[in-house]
Amino acid sequence: MAKAQALLPSLLALSLPLFGQNLPEKFKDNRAAWEENLAKGVSAPVRKATEAVLAQDGPAVNPSDYNAMHAMVAVMSLAARSCVLEGAWEDAVAHLQKAARTAADNVAAAEGTFGRIRRQHDENLKTWRAEAAKLDQRLADMDTLGGLTSDQIKTRTQIRAQLDEYRNAIASSERSLREIDTLTEQLRKEQEVYAASLAEWQGFLAKEKADVARKGSVEAYVADKLEQVKGDDAKPVPERLAYARRLLQLDPENAGCRRLLNGLLGKDEDPPAPKPKAKAAPRKKRKARARG
Repeated sequence: MAKAQALLPSLLALSLPLFGQNLPEKFKDNRAAWEENLAKGVSAPVRKATEAVLAQDGPAVNPSDYNAMHAMVAVMSLAARSCVLEGAWEDAVAHLQKAARTAADNVAAAEGTFGRIRRQHDENLKTWRAEAAKLDQRLADMDTLGGLTSDQIKTRTQIRAQLDEYRNAIASSERSLREIDTLTEQLRKEQEVYAASLAEWQGFLAKEKADVARKGSVEAYVADKLEQVKGDDAKPVPERLAYARRLLQLDPENAGCRRLLNGLLGKDEDPPAPKPKAKAAPRKKRKARARG
């Protein structure tokens, strides 16, 4: 039996530091448990929890807070993954659309904020470097003198202290610029990842729709795909669960899909429905004997 190709497109996520807002805090507190559930193939509680967080706390997220926006994108990603695992792939795409759009908005807002900060750093660096160069020159000039007077020694000490302050400020500002570059690159990467994941899943669903049309019916498509999924036992269990649930969603009456799903979940076969008891035939009334 031919093995199925890669069953599901990947959903990627990046990690950035998180600060204190309701949504970021809930993401930070629950992320490990959500990830653990998804790794076990448990999707329903993760979907319920992540969608509740998005509904309750998403509207309060400040669009200019790149940490909170990043956290919201991550929760959207977890919601999408839970939908994939449930077989609700159209819902997964809807969450991915929101994640991709939010990631793009986050990049635009962060670049605007970071751009202003960068310009201030650049102006300060220009000034500080010029002042530091002047102080360096004054020290060099003093080094050419012979014996220094007590006032000159005091002046030289003051110059060195000022120069250290400028050098520390320059080093701090340069670190801030590197951090800005790193954060901007991470946010851009996140945007690219979710845009690519969305496009991949949209293409995946379009292919599924085309395959159904080619097979002539949903039932025929599910029957064919079921054999591929059953044969592709090298895939991780959560991935096979996602496909089994998807096929059962497409064809809820398919007993083979139900058996595959129960097997992956470690459930016993559903017991056969009890047969209805046959109704007893109505008893015939005995005719009364004619009396002579």
